[in-house]
Parts: sequence; C-alpha cells; structure tokens
Amino acid sequence: MLRRTRRLALISALAASAIVLTACSGAAEPETTTPVGDPDPDATLQVGLVLEPTNLDIRHTSGAALEQILIDNIYEGLVSRTQENEIVPRLASDYEVSADGLTYTFTLNEGITFHSGTALTSADVVASYEAVRTDATLQGNAEFAAVGSITAPDPTTVQIVLTEPNQNFLFSLTGPAGLVFQTGDTTDLKTAENGTGPFTLTRWNKGSAITFARNDSYWGEPAGVAEVEFQYIPDFTAGVNTALDGGVQVLTAVDPNLAPQLEDSGDFSLTTGRTTDKATLAFNNAKAPLDDVRVREALRLAIDHEALVEAVGSGSTLYGPIPELDPGYEDLSDVISYDPEKAKELLTEAGQEDLELTLTIPSFYGTTVPKVLISDFQKVGVTLDVDSVEFPTWLEDVYTNHDYDLSFVLHVEPRDFGNFANPDYYFGYDNAEVQGLYAEALSEVDPDKSADLLAEAARIVSEDHAADWLYNGATITAVSPLVTGFPEDSINSRINLAGVTVATEK
Repeated sequence: MLRRTRRLALISALAASAIVLTACSGAAEPETTTPVGDPDPDATLQVGLVLEPTNLDIRHTSGAALEQILIDNIYEGLVSRTQENEIVPRLASDYEVSADGLTYTFTLNEGITFHSGTALTSADVVASYEAVRTDATLQGNAEFAAVGSITAPDPTTVQIVLTEPNQNFLFSLTGPAGLVFQTGDTTDLKTAENGTGPFTLTRWNKGSAITFARNDSYWGEPAGVAEVEFQYIPDFTAGVNTALDGGVQVLTAVDPNLAPQLEDSGDFSLTTGRTTDKATLAFNNAKAPLDDVRVREALRLAIDHEALVEAVGSGSTLYGPIPELDPGYEDLSDVISYDPEKAKELLTEAGQEDLELTLTIPSFYGTTVPKVLISDFQKVGVTLDVDSVEFPTWLEDVYTNHDYDLSFVLHVEPRDFGNFANPDYYFGYDNAEVQGLYAEALSEVDPDKSADLLAEAARIVSEDHAADWLYNGATITAVSPLVTGFPEDSINSRINLAGVTVATEK
C-alpha cells in the first residue's frame, strides 16, 4: 500500500522556498537603494497578469486564467501540486492508495470551514465528486470515467474506488475536478465564491482587476499578506510601464524583448520559470496534404528551432509532445533536425513543390512566431498565409470544427499527452499503437513503468510528425525586492500565494 503524508506547514514552506529558486535562476539580483524591511502582514500584493477570466465559475468553465488564481488561493482539493508538479496533500492530511491502484483513502485535516463559515465534512467531498462523476457539464467529468464509487465511511474519511487503475487519477484531483464545494450551496460562482482557501474574493472590476483578501478564519497557516490585487494588463508594453510606475510589485509573462527595461531599472529582479507550455504547431493530420507524413516531416525539417527560440527570447527547444516537468519526458532531438534540403526533397517526392498553407493563430500571440515560420517555409518553397483571429473564433473554427491547415497555440496544461491518443481531438491524429500505449500507461500502477510507456508513445508521435513542438515555454517574471516567496515555475497554470510576503520599506 502506497502512503503519502504531508502537513500544511510543509505546503507553506514550499511556497516560501520559491525565493531560493529565484536566486538560482541565473538572473542577476539587482542592486537597490531601498533597504528591505520586515514582512508587513497588512500589505497589499499587486500582481500583473495578462489573461482575465470571462467568469469565475471554475466548475463549468475551463481555462488557465481561472486555475491560475483560484486553485489553492480560493478553492482547495484533497490534494494539490507543487511548482514541480509533485502531488502533495491539501485538504487531506494524508492518503493511501491500495497496491492494485484501485482504492484511494483520504483523511481530512481538522477544523476546515468554507468561507460561509460552514464546517467541511467528508460528505461535502462526496457530493462534490459525485457531481463531477455524473454531470458531463462539470470540469473533470471525463477524468472521473473510471470512478466506481465515492463514499464517506465517517466525517473525516473519504474513499474512492476505481473500476480500473488510472495513473493520472490522483493528479487529476489537483485540478478543477478535485475541488471541494459546500453541499447545497447556492452561491453564483460566476461572480462570487465559497471556497475553503486562505483568501476570499472581495471585488472584481471586470476588464481591470480582481482582489482577494486574507481569510482570517483559514484552517491552516494564514496568508502572508492582507490583500492581493490581480491587475489584468493584456498589452505587454503597458504592463512594463505599470511596473516601472510602481503600479505592481510583480509582473508575470514579461515579454523577453522588454525584460531589460525592468532589470536595468534596479527595481526588479527577473526569474525564468519552467512550465509545461508546449508551443504547438498543429498539423491537421486528417486533411490533405497534411495527411501525408512526408509533408509533415518536411515542414518540421524546414524550421530552425534554435533560431526560433532565440527570436522568441525565452524557452527551450522541444522535439516531442511531453515537456520536462511531465512523466515520460525524453529528449527527442534525434528525431528531427534543421535540414531545408531534405525538406525540399520530401515535398518533391510528395508532389507538393508549390505548397500553400494557412496558419490560424490567436491574435494575442503576436507576430514573432508567424514571421519566423513564413521565412523558414519560404526557403523550402512553401507559402504560408497567416490568419490572425480572436480567440473565440479560434475555438470555433480550429478547436471545434477542425477547419484549418496549421495552427499555433501554447498548450499549457500538464500531462495532456492524451490529446494525441484521441483521434477526435483537433489534431486529427489517429494511431492505434499510440492509443494502446497510452491506455497501458494509465492502467500501469508503477509510475516509473507508466512513464516508460508514455515515453515510447511520445517517440512514435514525434516520428509520425503528428505536430511540431516549436519550443517549451518559459515564463519571465519581474519581482520587486520587497516581495518574498513568489512562485517561479508553473505559474501559467497556478500561482499559490499563501506563502508570499511583502516587506515594509525602511
């Protein structure tokens, strides 16, 4: 039987350790003429973000913009995950997994209350998870497909029994599927909340900012600041100007081309954080001529990946569908290389010497990637037209209707290799061997063996040239010296702020 035990104090310590990671990031610590004082428990932390949620209903609405600010801060699950994507207990003080990988038993921490003041019991967990299991409109419903039963043997114990092992099930509980809500609550989650986390929602000025306040009745260690204000600044230049004017103490998603302005100011240190962001050049595998593996390989051979990463200004090369922070990662640089001459030969062999393709890209990604691709493809005789569209249009045309040739988006979700094992996904990639290996990986109880199976499947996907992974994204964050403990890695998917402090200026 596998057993995991970790107290909340350790979770807080992980958040606090982020400043140590910052010191090791390679970014120089700027000199400042303002001595840093002691942490101010009454301070307000102001954080600049790019993408604002359309609503706050994390049960029914998908998207990293919601998970980024709500999970761990407002809502909590039985388990959570660290910046390194390691699973740790949260509402549960500990948990056990049976040797056959079918039975999960969780013991709840004591004294947990919702923001409404109502005590949390195992019955709330059962009701929350039963809703996910039975309601296809809730986020995570598909991840609960193998759940056979959810029971509460007593007020502090929850037991979940699967019908078949699922290596990803515990990890899925760290996301929206695993969040716990008050039974029978009538809160309008689109504009309000009733979680158990260290912060509460105080106001949302749509199009501008969302503000959290410290939950003084929190069951665990209290948050280090009294208030957090998320300012939404979609324009990168405006974000830098806001930071330089003192409007935010932390700016996330800093444009690499603008980063020197912040670093040279002496008012910020820069961290470069790892992510599971896969900058994916999607090929419509189900549509000619991209249903021809020779054409797909030629397009990959035409791309100078190292030069593209340099043009983007951050990140690292990635030649397969699994990033370093996910199980199954393997360096697949041996699969593809920059070889325009071979690309031309393959296109000639495929009868596609004068190929014209359209790249559909959400407009907020800018022009750097399209310009590089246009130039690289032109060198091998491929004309690339760029259709820059609003994100809702991309969702409708590309994601839903699969009406595209090539597309580019950042797939930020961790452990999403299953997209390549789903022939109905917008990639249109259908490989029975990959689907079989993925199913084996999920049902394998041993995590190392499961990771080996994923690596085998990922190699096949890359060798099939089912897509191109232009780079593994990295996030540049500007942090004031007054701020301690701000997370560095994986902040595109969540920002746990409980351990962050802001010092007084002396």
